[in-house]
Amino acid sequence: MLRIPLILGLALAASAGHAANFTPPKGCQLQATVQNRGCSVNQYYQCQADPAGHQRTATFGKDGLRHLSRIDGETRWIESSDPNTGLADFLVERSKDHASFKTLLETGQDDFDFWTESNTGERLRNVGQDILTGETVEIDGQPLEVTRFQLKTYDANGELLIERSGQQFISRKMGRFYGGVEVQSDWTGQRQETNDSPVTFAFPGEEGFGDTEPQFDCDQLLTQLLHERA
Repeated sequence: MLRIPLILGLALAASAGHAANFTPPKGCQLQATVQNRGCSVNQYYQCQADPAGHQRTATFGKDGLRHLSRIDGETRWIESSDPNTGLADFLVERSKDHASFKTLLETGQDDFDFWTESNTGERLRNVGQDILTGETVEIDGQPLEVTRFQLKTYDANGELLIERSGQQFISRKMGRFYGGVEVQSDWTGQRQETNDSPVTFAFPGEEGFGDTEPQFDCDQLLTQLLHERA
């Protein structure tokens, strides 16, 4: 059961890594293409073989496919993988408090405390919360609600590895989260600010649907990379 996503990920990397358009695997249907800040584009698709309510995402950067993930109807992180390294993480079902999209929508706040385990045996504990701010925005015709979040990731020994906080967006209609502005720091003291906010949405029959070439902030990232190497 857990081996299937790895095979799927490698197949996508081989067939769609630098293609102009994304074609989901057989038995899957592309639902939407979202161009983001930060030089990335997400392909959201669903597969007949998955349980009802599950959604998959393929994320492309300037260099091609870089991330695959699957969530369930509660937006839990069922699995995620890096097709370039083969590293994958899977949700541990026996966790203290799983994330719940329904709770967030009904109460305005969802606290969570769950574990993931990688295909190399590494176990990570994720503790945090999502809060609806009450603010609504419209991006490219899509009504979205703004959230604030905090997330701390610990290793199996309880040592804090990564701390993230910031703002994201949710869509009740789509039943999922979208990226936003956040700050991340790790155990080495490195701190990073990112903006992965959605900019455009493309649906079947619309311009940009299936496009794997990111459109926003790519020149800015290239300038930053050249500066760091100088």
